[in-house]
Amino acid sequence: MKKPLRSLPALVAALMLSAPVLSGCVDAPPTTPQVAQIEQAKLGLDGGAAPHFPRQWWKAFDDPQVDRLADLVTKNNPTLAGALARMRAAQAELSVNRANDRPQVTLDGSEQRTLFSNNYIFPPPFAGNYAWYGSVVGNFSWNLDFWGKQADLIAKARGLADAAMLDEDAARLALSGSFAQAYVDLMLNYQNGDIADQTVAERAEILKITQGRFNAGLENASAVEQARSLLSLAKADQLRFQAARETDVHAIAALAGQGANAYDGITRPTLKIDTVLALPERLPADLLSRRPDILAARSRIEAAVQNREAAHADFYPDINLEALVGFQSLSLSNLVTGGSFTYGIGPALHLPIFDAGKLRAQYAKSTAELDESVADYNGTVLNAIKQTADAMTQVRSLAGQRVQQQDAVNSAQRSFKLAEERYRSGLSTQVPMLTAEATLLQARQALAGVVAQGVAQRITLLLTVGGGFDPEPNMTIAKQDASHD
Repeated sequence: MKKPLRSLPALVAALMLSAPVLSGCVDAPPTTPQVAQIEQAKLGLDGGAAPHFPRQWWKAFDDPQVDRLADLVTKNNPTLAGALARMRAAQAELSVNRANDRPQVTLDGSEQRTLFSNNYIFPPPFAGNYAWYGSVVGNFSWNLDFWGKQADLIAKARGLADAAMLDEDAARLALSGSFAQAYVDLMLNYQNGDIADQTVAERAEILKITQGRFNAGLENASAVEQARSLLSLAKADQLRFQAARETDVHAIAALAGQGANAYDGITRPTLKIDTVLALPERLPADLLSRRPDILAARSRIEAAVQNREAAHADFYPDINLEALVGFQSLSLSNLVTGGSFTYGIGPALHLPIFDAGKLRAQYAKSTAELDESVADYNGTVLNAIKQTADAMTQVRSLAGQRVQQQDAVNSAQRSFKLAEERYRSGLSTQVPMLTAEATLLQARQALAGVVAQGVAQRITLLLTVGGGFDPEPNMTIAKQDASHD
């Protein structure tokens, strides 16, 4: 007679009641986290909210070439493609863990020609003889997750998926910064090329004046050779900056996922370098919620917390509900008849009794991984604050330097013109003129560098406060206090 199924609830209840007693055979270790999450109140973030920048912030510079290339960078760069692939893998892992929390149904079938043992459960005429042994069974299983382990694993996977999504945003910002730096370098090398062209023209005129004075017997041959040498150096600078421009073009094309066929299409930048950007003057109070790398680190803390909870649940019994229905037969002809029909249902229990310390070690490992994620978060926060503070300092300093460097260029320009006229008219030797020309060259190059650095640092500051990034409103963000036990 078949046993009635009404005894199933009683059996499950008995397992539930006995589980805490049985699980006492393996105690959870008293391992607690050792690293505390840094407190925002102690970070000195006392400014207002960071300005909001559109995702395509580069459009503010009104350079069509920037718009075209930046779009390629955010679509074709291999580094970004790798980040997107990791995001898809993390999302797939989340789907796997969600599926594991739901009922599973499989169908198994087999048919074998078997020699049955004389000393096993099969009676004559099968014992000691060959016969077909067949089975077609549908299997049902469901992890009841009494201790929340599967829920913790799902939460862990969700946190890692969020972190991977944020990593993609962080990679996008980093690539934007790399592209902006390369593009500003290209602008600078065009400007330095212009300075070199201007210097060649000025030194050619110096050589002409010197040669004329030499022909008139008013100058010596050494002065002519000196002027000729300086002209050659200026021409060498022309070649050097041309090579630097080509190198910048190669870097920009690579960032945009393009090959050598794109080089000719990258021309001189037309950035509006004095574009006004609403940049913060103090460390923004909302900095920690604006940067994707910080949010990713917080999501990894949450994932580590949930992983530790799942490791803790391993000390308690796994209780699953299992069932089967199908046909089993010792002969092929009877496999799908009513007499071969079989079914069963009931709970399955897995309880750790002795594992030589494996579960304790796994729990200690998950705690160490939590400490590591918290330490990584703290390091990311401090680095973000340093980057932002450095960028603010540089923006302020370079703005002042630009004014001083422009004054220096203006004065050096006047000084050179006066020295040139005095030399041309024979009121001075060549040395003051060459000294004034060297000072002018140095001042021009310094001004070009300060202007380019000023643009680069404004972009850097924009990116350090998460410019162009908006967190998804439905994204899971880690709890501030992840050190609970």
